[in-house]
This record gives sequence, structure tokens and C-alpha cells, in this order.
Amino acid sequence: MRTKVAIIGAGPAGLLLGQLLRIYGIDNIILEKQSAEYVLGRIRAGLLEQGTVKLLDEVGAGERAHHEGLVHDGIELAFGGARHRIDMKALTGKTVMIYGQTEVTLDLMNTRKAAGLTTVYQAANVTPLDFDTDHPRVTYVKDGVSHEIGCDFIAGCDGFHGISRASVKPTAIEEFERVYPFGWLGILSETPPVSHELIYNNHERGFALCTMRSMHRSRYYLQCSLDDHIDHWPDDRFWDELKRRLDQRAADTIVTGPSIEKSIAPLRSFVAEPMRFGRMFLAGDAGHIVPPTGAKGLNLAASDAHYLAVALREFYDEKSSAGIDNYSATALARVWKAVRFSWWMTSMLHKFPDTGTFGARIQLAELDYVCSSQAAMASLAENYVGLPF
Repeated sequence: MRTKVAIIGAGPAGLLLGQLLRIYGIDNIILEKQSAEYVLGRIRAGLLEQGTVKLLDEVGAGERAHHEGLVHDGIELAFGGARHRIDMKALTGKTVMIYGQTEVTLDLMNTRKAAGLTTVYQAANVTPLDFDTDHPRVTYVKDGVSHEIGCDFIAGCDGFHGISRASVKPTAIEEFERVYPFGWLGILSETPPVSHELIYNNHERGFALCTMRSMHRSRYYLQCSLDDHIDHWPDDRFWDELKRRLDQRAADTIVTGPSIEKSIAPLRSFVAEPMRFGRMFLAGDAGHIVPPTGAKGLNLAASDAHYLAVALREFYDEKSSAGIDNYSATALARVWKAVRFSWWMTSMLHKFPDTGTFGARIQLAELDYVCSSQAAMASLAENYVGLPF
């Protein structure tokens, strides 16, 4: 087989890139080691920047998001027993949308299927080869039969543990990482959300987040230790601890119920530089990870796909390599700003074991400043709704 762009990974980054390339008339094939059902079974967050929604509209995959997604004009920061609203729309003119990553993935899958584009699921032993030459190729095994795809470019969209970044010589890549000393214990429940907007809670017992998937399905998180286990957290214990960390009004009005999903996720910041290696490019989690506090992971995957698709369109339509030559620097400039914002939000809201009472007081001073300064609120809002790309 031959195609112009071989995309490794059928998550949001790979699927969105594939649809953008299709619009630009650039043939592509997606290889995914898991089944479509497995990919859709991944439980992920779902807060979309306005720019991400615009990209979904551009590729014809945004209709259901507009129908079912929840548009939010602001968020609330809770500390010292009170809540303080940040009106993002008033400060920036922009909004965000609550719409699950699983739903985004499904919409992109259906759009790709309707367009008749090739996606190979359960492709085993996917291996990018010769990407440091003008003739890259990707090999894989399907149903016991070996296959090879010749291509002009390879897009590594296969996540943090994928083969794409792992195929790069260690001397050709530099990695930056911050592992946080805690995780998030999250539950999903068929209950109405406690508030119509997200509540970020700074509390002496640890961070808590109140969010939702819809007006009848809620998602709640508690900061927990890295060695904790979900077996230690029956539903009753979770709800009791959550109430302790909420303001009184939220604690009194929250609707509890059985969890339908429960998990613990560690938090880390990670960036790989560069994001281009000859004729292979990294996009999404293959190149960077952010803690979920700033809601940037999925949105960075979308901006990477945008930058790479535009660069490849320039290569084919304008016979210019400027876009692909600048892809890494362009993408990383936005990535590092999102990493900074996610680190800042994480540092401001969580209980750190090594900062003690001094660190706690600094956090409260920071939160009080943010909520009392128009400039500080505008800065938070500008980053939260998404920097332009």
C-alpha cells in the first residue's frame, strides 16, 4: 500500500488530523493497535476550547457537540469556604464547551467512516521506519499477515506510551518532565451536577473538582496519594470526603449516587523536543502531557493537528517546506504556554506535602489576588478558554 501520510493512532489527534488532511485533498491511512471499541472505552475528560470546536466544525464533526454539549461562560474557584466566579466570556469574549472526549472520538470516527477513509484497527507491531530518509514506511501485522505502507510522511499520534516517540534515537530527543506527588481519584455518577459550572476547590484536606458530562451525569475528583487504591474508596467514603472539601452550600445541595466508573490517575507534566524527526512528526500525547487541572490535553492535540495539517497542505499545494520545517517550533510555543498554565493551576489549587503552612498561605494569597484583580482574572480566563492558534 501507499499513501501520502501514514497516521499512527486513532485517538482525537490522529482522527482530527486525518479529517483535516482529507479536506486539503491529502490521502492518509490511520493505523490503530487497539479495536475501535477499546478506543471508545477510554474514559477521558471533555472540556473543549472554542478553537477546538471550530476545528470539529471545519471537518464536519461538530453537529452533535453543538446539540449535546454544554457551553460554559465561566468557572468558580472555591477557597476559604466561599466561591468566586471567573466570568470568562465577559473577560475574553470566548466560552468553553463540556463534551466528552469519547464523544469527540466517536464523532470523528463516524465522519471518517462516512468519507470512506481507511482506518486499520487491531494493527499489531506497528513500526515506523526510514523516517530519516525521503522514503519513510510503516509496517504492521493484521490477522497474522505482515503489511507495509510506503508514505511521504508519518504522523505519530499514538499517545504517551506509543511506538512513534519510542522509535526516535535517544540522542535526537530531549524530554522534560515534572511528576506531581499526588493523583486524582475520580468517579462518574448518574446524578445532576452540583453547579452548572465547574468548581475548583482549594482545601486544607486537598484539592477537589466538581464537573460534569451532561446535566444528568456528574464527574467529581479528589486529590489523593499516589499509593492509594480505588478499593480503599467505597462510594460512601468518597462522597463524605468530597463534602468535607466543598463550600457549605455545595456540600448541602450535592446529589450523591452509585458510581458507574472510578479510577485514580497520576499527574505529570511532560514535553518532548523536538516534535519533528525527519519525515515523522509527533502530535498530541505522543509529544506532551499536561495535568488535567487546566483542561488542555485534548485541546493541545487539536492545535497540533491543525498546525501539522496546514504545514502539509503548504508542502503539497505550495511546494513549500516552510510549514513542516517550522512545525515543531510553532507547536511547542503553544504547548509550553499550556504546560505553564496547567502547572500554575495545579500549584495554586493542590495540597503539596513539602510546602507546609507557608505554601498553603501563599496559595490563598494567590487565589485572593486572582479573584480580586481584573488583570489576573483576565489572564486566567485567556489561558483557560485557549490561546489562539
